[in-house]
Amino acid sequence: MNKGILQYDVGEQVELFLLIKQSSKGIASNGKPFLTLILQDKTGDIEAKLWDVSEGDEARYSAENIVKVLGDIQNYRGRNQLKIRQIRPASVADSVQVGDFLETAPIGQDEMASKITQYIFDMKNPNLQRITRHLLKKHQQAFYEFPAATKNHHEFVSGLSYHVVCMLDLAKSISSLYPSLDRDLLYAGIILHDLGKVLELSGPVAASYTLEGNLLGHITIMINEIGKAADELGIDSEEVIVLQHLVLSHHGKAEWGSPKPPLIKEAEILHYIDNLDAKMNMMDRALNRVKPGEFTERVFALDNRSFYKPTFHK
Repeated sequence: MNKGILQYDVGEQVELFLLIKQSSKGIASNGKPFLTLILQDKTGDIEAKLWDVSEGDEARYSAENIVKVLGDIQNYRGRNQLKIRQIRPASVADSVQVGDFLETAPIGQDEMASKITQYIFDMKNPNLQRITRHLLKKHQQAFYEFPAATKNHHEFVSGLSYHVVCMLDLAKSISSLYPSLDRDLLYAGIILHDLGKVLELSGPVAASYTLEGNLLGHITIMINEIGKAADELGIDSEEVIVLQHLVLSHHGKAEWGSPKPPLIKEAEILHYIDNLDAKMNMMDRALNRVKPGEFTERVFALDNRSFYKPTFHK
């Protein structure tokens, strides 16, 4: 069994097929163009620089292409980086495919679908249940394939649905501690809060932002989708506005992208659950890259902190 890219230590030589997750062009201090590549396999991703590139190299080494790389793992400013010695595009004869390199959610799509279906089935409020079911059915395939983001948290295949499953399980526990919470509203808000990302992002591989994503964003997209669903289902009730508010306010503050702060109890809880699950995922991913007794690289989305992995952690 070959080691994954994250399982190599500084100083080790690497000879692997990897998928280009991102490729961006820069100009070096000597005026020559270079590419910053993010290369990935199932274990995660690593940054590499490709110096003195030609125009042909830009097309050859663009996102979603598979490459064979020979290089060394170096430490650069506290982060592992791959120093490329040789690189070439994969050929048909190499018999590798994109799916071989994609990180996926720890549980399968079928299991997630049955869990989410059960949560919808448990809803007692017919209006919330019908809107949620209608929208999930409309975007079902993408919902179970897309990542939850392009970077920071759950940025892997099926990351969006996995994020939702984890949040629903959290909501179930929290609702049992605080029985005054409206479970149906909370479940509906969780299932729909990020569903707009299926239109905001380009797809499950090397996700980038669509025109709608750049100009509207997933929150606005979903407000419109809830409104359309309510019209199609003939639902004209307060639940529609309240559900839209949960989606609208789930980022918590204006500076974090929420047009409104949470003004309903379930909206406040939804924001906390979303934040908790995203932050746990970011910390776990950073800590998985280091050994006990080491600090992680700085995590920009977590106030640029480095986290320590205690030596007694398994």
